[in-house]
Amino acid sequence: MPIKLSILDQSAAALGRGQDATIRQTLALAEKAEAWGYHRFWVSEHHSHPSIIGTAPEVLMAAIAARTQRIRLGSAGVMLPHYAALKVAEQFRVLDALAPGRIDLGVGRAPGSDGRTAQLLNPDRHASERFPQQVMELQAWIQGQNLPPGHPGHNVYAYPQSETSPDIWMLGSSDYGAQLAAHLGLPYAFAYFITDGQGADEALQLYRETFRPSAALSKPAATVCVWALAADTDEEALRLFESRARWKMDRNLGRIGPLLAPEEAARDYSPAEQLALERLREGALIGSPATLGRKLRQLAARLDVDELVLITWTHDPAAQMRSYELLAQEFALAAN
Repeated sequence: MPIKLSILDQSAAALGRGQDATIRQTLALAEKAEAWGYHRFWVSEHHSHPSIIGTAPEVLMAAIAARTQRIRLGSAGVMLPHYAALKVAEQFRVLDALAPGRIDLGVGRAPGSDGRTAQLLNPDRHASERFPQQVMELQAWIQGQNLPPGHPGHNVYAYPQSETSPDIWMLGSSDYGAQLAAHLGLPYAFAYFITDGQGADEALQLYRETFRPSAALSKPAATVCVWALAADTDEEALRLFESRARWKMDRNLGRIGPLLAPEEAARDYSPAEQLALERLREGALIGSPATLGRKLRQLAARLDVDELVLITWTHDPAAQMRSYELLAQEFALAAN
């Protein structure tokens, strides 16, 4: 079976480029992704983050829906503890009305921000403890079901209603999300790029072994989100990767900012940092289309998934576009 490729774009900030231009670049990439044959285009939610400026996935999705016809659109994700489940259901029912049958509602429990910002979004410090209940409420409202008598939401519905409805995805980078997705019968996306793959095998195994069929999903459905970068040659991919590598090394020291150009990314590293940097380069999913294609196929086979969601950060948006175009050609997406 051919591997499906999808995209998660986080609207990563780049030094020297306006943040408004970065948001518009996400829209341009979505249009290209559809033309190249990508299966989904997801956008993320972060707050007060100097590196990731996509704060409102539902707004971006509406703009993308107006510019595309086929590709599935989604959030990866909505950080549900910040919000009322009813309002999220209403927003995504409107999105489904704009792009019927094309909307994915990915939800997560993490704040997507620091603790102080999370409290400003929702002063309830215990909001994340209600996450499972919120997801179940969201399921009912998204699917047009009535919540049981005694629940405050009984006889309350999320409009507009239509023949189609968004698909809810559970996002996670630990066993917690895998267990909840399995219990509720939801598709599951593991954030491989957050953990550098650590825990992916265990989480996916747990999800599949404990999955309970639901009205929306009869058998387990899983994907992983990976950071990957293609270029015309292995050497060029390694050069472009220096922007991401410098960002990760700085983040380990608590310094978070926009991406630097590859030529500006070098700095003096301690011996311990130099060793960590070399390991980072060696383990990175980067390379020419043939090199990276082989790595991605091996990963998909090992994890037993038929879809990979790709995240690519580059300082130059043209290099990001080129990476996705090369992989679309390598995997013959337009022909699938």
